[in-house]
Amino acid sequence: MNSKNEINIDIVRGRERLLWVLSAATFVIFFQAYMIAPLIPKMASLFKVPEQTIGYLIPAYLIPYAITTLFYGLLSDRISAKVIIKLSLLAFVVLTALTATAHNAEQLIWWRLATGVGASGVVPIALALMGRFFPYEERGRPLGWLFGAMAGGAAFGSTLGVIAEPLIGWRFLFIGVAGLGFIILIFLYFILDKLGLKAAPAGTLTLRKVLQGYIQLLSLGRGLRTYLYVFLNGLFHSGVFTWLGLYFKERYGLGELGIGLALLGYGIPGFLLGPYIGKIADRKGRRWLLPIGLAISALAVLVLVFHVPLLIAALAITVLSLGYDLTQPLLAGIVTDVGKNQPGQAMGLNVFMLFMGFGIGSFLFGQLLPMGINTALLIFVLFQTALSLIGIKIFKSEQKINGN
Repeated sequence: MNSKNEINIDIVRGRERLLWVLSAATFVIFFQAYMIAPLIPKMASLFKVPEQTIGYLIPAYLIPYAITTLFYGLLSDRISAKVIIKLSLLAFVVLTALTATAHNAEQLIWWRLATGVGASGVVPIALALMGRFFPYEERGRPLGWLFGAMAGGAAFGSTLGVIAEPLIGWRFLFIGVAGLGFIILIFLYFILDKLGLKAAPAGTLTLRKVLQGYIQLLSLGRGLRTYLYVFLNGLFHSGVFTWLGLYFKERYGLGELGIGLALLGYGIPGFLLGPYIGKIADRKGRRWLLPIGLAISALAVLVLVFHVPLLIAALAITVLSLGYDLTQPLLAGIVTDVGKNQPGQAMGLNVFMLFMGFGIGSFLFGQLLPMGINTALLIFVLFQTALSLIGIKIFKSEQKINGN
């Protein structure tokens, strides 16, 4: 009896350590993804290309990232989750370091694309592992940590990137991030080995089985609507966030450091409230939290349309982050339940939809910029408001679920 209790304690401790390390890996990956966003005006000047061209660095990373998550999720189900996540994090480390060798905008974009492909196994497998080690009724907290790490990485990347870049240069910025990734990889290596994940099930992976798996995930209304909202909500948030650097430059005349500080609030709610929001979702359900999160996001961006004081605009960015924390982690929780029999594939599809939304959103907002940044913001506000209103009906069944 004592032996069994000791084993349970070891599992609990091990999964908590794993959660912290995976949160750190997620933070660094998103830090790298968005540290370039506020540097868009400077990088455009450095490489003598238009700002919209440098803006492609974001979708060039996010869209390939999204596509390849589908393959990593499948491989984690069929081969070994711990092997795939280690190799993907290693690819992130190597390719991030190699990005520092770029000598023009085209090379930089190609390195970003390659990094997106290599790194895309970490986040979906991390989310799937939370589904494996935590029961559904306890899953909100760890998912809150991971999505808080995403938001925090994006915000701190935008801030610390512009603070560090004048001191060490953009090349050493990428090398430094690669070094942090390598340290995390070492910790991940030992923690995963101690947890001793079971071997992958036997069987041949065929195209038919893959398609059947995706059809199964999307055939039920709950799965289809959840994945659709993951995509559309990601489109909204990334579209706005990617171009906030340009917004603060044009509206308030801020330099790189000022832009970074204005964006810092975006990660605060995720760090402070992510696990707490997850616990509320576990206890109360997601029926009202999801539409409220969508509405809060729309309201925060609406504030930016008006000529408000700089402090109010910075606070609106923090509120926008809260809207993200009230939506994407909760949607991921539903996905882990919808795909509980195929966790890697289910979460691979979730991250695919999320990052496709991220990439397409940043691209679409950039396409709207010739109409004026205020017009682009207002269009996105109307879009998110519609999602919130429709979500009241769509998510009415997402109440507290016990093992379902």
